[in-house]
Amino acid sequence: MSLHRDAQAVLTGWSAPTADEELLRKEFLDHLHAYDDAMSRECVPGHLTATTAVLSHDGARVLLTLHPKAGMWLPMGGHCESDDLSLFQAALREATEESGIPGLVLLDGPLALDRHKVWCHPPHSWHLDVEYGAVAPAGAEAVISDESLDLRWFAIEEIPELSDEATRRLARRARERLHAG
Repeated sequence: MSLHRDAQAVLTGWSAPTADEELLRKEFLDHLHAYDDAMSRECVPGHLTATTAVLSHDGARVLLTLHPKAGMWLPMGGHCESDDLSLFQAALREATEESGIPGLVLLDGPLALDRHKVWCHPPHSWHLDVEYGAVAPAGAEAVISDESLDLRWFAIEEIPELSDEATRRLARRARERLHAG
């Protein structure tokens, strides 16, 4: 199965938890239908991306990166690559690369959808973000990558103001999924 078909299957089978995310789910599916390259960063109107909230082993903290272009504390994530076979794989790859933590365990997902303007193809390009959660092994130590200005663990209730509501929502949902088993 191609990454494009996987994304269609994932979004078709996903039950959106809110009315706004149901609209996004339909928009993402329409985008996949309209653009054969919807999974590629070269798709100028917008492209699907994979984001992952990396939680500590107990779900008490989330690892955030200080994104150099956004200037905000955000979860790990980014563009899908040509060798990614699924959104799940892309989410795990991005989380591992950006956190430097081996052995992450991705939670069943997606957990959320988000759409935001980006700098890939300014001024009118969008990231159609499919969001997951992952759990780090106990005692995991993050290693900052060159894609980040900083990398820090935050209590989920104490995510800094220099972040956004999508990050807070994803961290809460990942913790809920972890504790639900």
